[in-house]
Amino acid sequence: MANAWRRDRPTKLLAPKTVILLLSTSLLLLIFLFLSSRTSNPYSKPNSNLNLNTLNLRTIEPFDCHNCPQAHPVIANVVEGLKYPFLYALSDLGTLPDKPHKNIVRILKGKPFRRPDISVTVQELLEKIKGEGKSGIFVDVGANVGMASFAAAVMGFRVLAFEPVLENLQRICDGVYFNRVGDLVTVFEAAVSDRIGNITFHKLVGRLDNSAVSATGAKMAFKSNEEIALQVRSIPLDEVIPESEPVLLLKIDVQGWEYHVLKGASKLLSREKGEAPYLIYEEDERLLKASNSSAKEIRDFLQSVGYHHCTQHGTDAHCTKKDL
Repeated sequence: MANAWRRDRPTKLLAPKTVILLLSTSLLLLIFLFLSSRTSNPYSKPNSNLNLNTLNLRTIEPFDCHNCPQAHPVIANVVEGLKYPFLYALSDLGTLPDKPHKNIVRILKGKPFRRPDISVTVQELLEKIKGEGKSGIFVDVGANVGMASFAAAVMGFRVLAFEPVLENLQRICDGVYFNRVGDLVTVFEAAVSDRIGNITFHKLVGRLDNSAVSATGAKMAFKSNEEIALQVRSIPLDEVIPESEPVLLLKIDVQGWEYHVLKGASKLLSREKGEAPYLIYEEDERLLKASNSSAKEIRDFLQSVGYHHCTQHGTDAHCTKKDL
């Protein structure tokens, strides 16, 4: 009965431990509310650092993350081993539950997401450019879920990201929120090409990062039973980026459609040495062939606009108008 009596005794609400717990909780809540009130809307339109009035928005409006339907579930994590860390969300989760995406497995093991090579490359290049005292924007063509865009944005660089796949756009919007970079990242729902209009795009379910204009190119690296052909908007970079807007770095990864993207950026790429952007593009001969172009055709075009220095880095080419 003695033990029962102890259980039934009323708790002393003003015991020292209770008071300390209440005060600590209240203090943490006040700090949280204070910080929340000071945090700007992560989905807000880009600020004056990137003047949207200088862009040709009569041709295309930015994608509206605030009114975008939310995809679910959301699986996101920080990326391992970067000097400037950021988070991104997966668009393809793998075959659940039998064969989940490798980064889901990493989460279950308590590990961050595997570091994407392009994230490392973008940060290293932009840090070098920043050291030279230059300012300008990073243009991400074929942004996927934002692994290159967020690598630049968390360093404080302004970003224009182009992506035609809705599922990827939803994850970019997630990343804009997670990384609090709504004032730096402007997203466009479009496939970049060499002319304005609509283009047939092949979405590869299960590997959305392999989606491409060419159906053959989309399935080349990953065989999928679900390939969806849809019409998406196409836009040349020269129709969006005016000559007055400095561009530091242009990254293109569009599964074999690189030649058409470059052709649509002729004015941008024809800028004088010192003003022309550092260029990274995927140069995979098989994918280029599937889109009826070639590495030689691209290199010849780049030579014609003054890019005489190109080096190969795996399947990527790095080009500039000055010695690498």
